[in-house]
Amino acid sequence: MTGSTAGTNTAFGAGDSALGYLYQIRMALLTALRRINPADDDDFSIFLETLDDVVFEKTGTPLELFQLKHHSNAQANLTDASPDIWKSLRVWIEGRKSGTVTPLDRLVLITTQMVGKGSIASKLLAMNRDEDAALTALRNVAQTSVNVENAAAYTAFKALSSEEQKALVASVVIAPNQPNIEQVGEDIRHEVRFTVRRDHVESFVSRLEGWWFTQCLRHLVGKSKEPLRCSALQAQMDDLRHQLVSALPVDDDIFEHEVEISSYESELFVHQARLTGAHHSRVLAAVRDYYRAFEQRSRWVREHLILVGDLEKYERTLHEEWEISFAQALDDLGPGAAEEEQQKMARAVFKWVESACLPIRKNVDHPSICRGSLHMMANELRIGWHPEFEARLRHLLAIPGVAA
Repeated sequence: MTGSTAGTNTAFGAGDSALGYLYQIRMALLTALRRINPADDDDFSIFLETLDDVVFEKTGTPLELFQLKHHSNAQANLTDASPDIWKSLRVWIEGRKSGTVTPLDRLVLITTQMVGKGSIASKLLAMNRDEDAALTALRNVAQTSVNVENAAAYTAFKALSSEEQKALVASVVIAPNQPNIEQVGEDIRHEVRFTVRRDHVESFVSRLEGWWFTQCLRHLVGKSKEPLRCSALQAQMDDLRHQLVSALPVDDDIFEHEVEISSYESELFVHQARLTGAHHSRVLAAVRDYYRAFEQRSRWVREHLILVGDLEKYERTLHEEWEISFAQALDDLGPGAAEEEQQKMARAVFKWVESACLPIRKNVDHPSICRGSLHMMANELRIGWHPEFEARLRHLLAIPGVAA
């Protein structure tokens, strides 16, 4: 089956439950991680909400179609008249009827529920199957059950010929007692445990899941016919591993956040920027850099990716660089300068801040980290841009709600 066919939307979508969607996304990631084979260069594709909840496609092999059912009461058994079973069968029957599902495709029902001894589901497990007994039981349920919710599925099943029913049952695999949404998270951590250092696993997984969630949302909301690819997942894992080993992760949720300047009007670094007479857009850029550096540095510390001592060492380097730039500007200004000249000097130092790019680590060279760190220091009046910044702003330190 071609990729474009696998990307065709049908009338069967998942429920509106947010938990169901999150479970679907997490299980897709877990299953993809389990299928990655470093010794196999072949790529595989993942589709969400197309023919089925999750579809795996690999060139030259039949599709694997997954129906995922998450239940809060996982201890309950999957009964013979369970809507989970019959809705899944109906989806697959209609898929075969339309030609989007082939007789070779593997049809998998993944559920958090258990199966009772002797039930239909117990006869369609991956091992120790009894397809003939399962088929007989399915026919009996379709003929005798009065479950209104399953009526359309019963009709569709009975409309199949005996051979079609037999072929359908042979393609179905039921995987019960699967992990719930929280347990899936633990299983994901287990799958990547050898990818990074033990103390980096949480940081790695949180960023990998964040990236995966974004990719899935784009795929679902945009009803994309382009699949999620194993190669893209592997590339993201390689990038995150590199960041955690030899650099530091720079997180999109922080750097894409829209910052409102009104929330920072009382901050000393904003007063510092305004003392220079800089254009409003430059002050807004300073706020954005401050937010990025503050939030990213805080996250690094919380996740033990960097030590406070490393930050202090970095700030000492920044302070030394500022001292040189500030002293040069003072020399050019000369004594007794008018306010207009002082502001001109301040803008020159401010321009140095805007162009500064001193990496906190060798491979962490996003300029916002450096610029924002300088603004964090300016927020404590440890450094400044205007020649009289300390004298003019020191009084603000004593005002509640103002800066550091």
